[in-house]
Amino acid sequence: MAQPDVTVVQRKDYIEYPKENGYRSLHLIVSVPIYLSSGTENIDVEIQIRTIAMNFWASVEHELNYKKDVANKTLLRENLSQTADDVSLLDRKMDRLRGRIWKSQSENLRE
Repeated sequence: MAQPDVTVVQRKDYIEYPKENGYRSLHLIVSVPIYLSSGTENIDVEIQIRTIAMNFWASVEHELNYKKDVANKTLLRENLSQTADDVSLLDRKMDRLRGRIWKSQSENLRE
């Protein structure tokens, strides 16, 4: 890591190993120094890295889990799980397209 005073404490790769509900993200718990007048204190913080699409999915899933009186929760959970697969597929497609664009740009620069 290029930041010597930040230490990765824990890494949870839900992209490689999605949660049962379909959630995909990379979670890092890092220890960062907080500089106080009395000295330095290391604090653990969690960083969640996910695509815009998966972030939207996670927001909807959070609402489903924490809102009361939602009709058809089981059906909605099933739909949400399938949608997580769709989001993952779309993310991979978009990443390939971006890669093709970058490759094309780098080839044009060499010409």
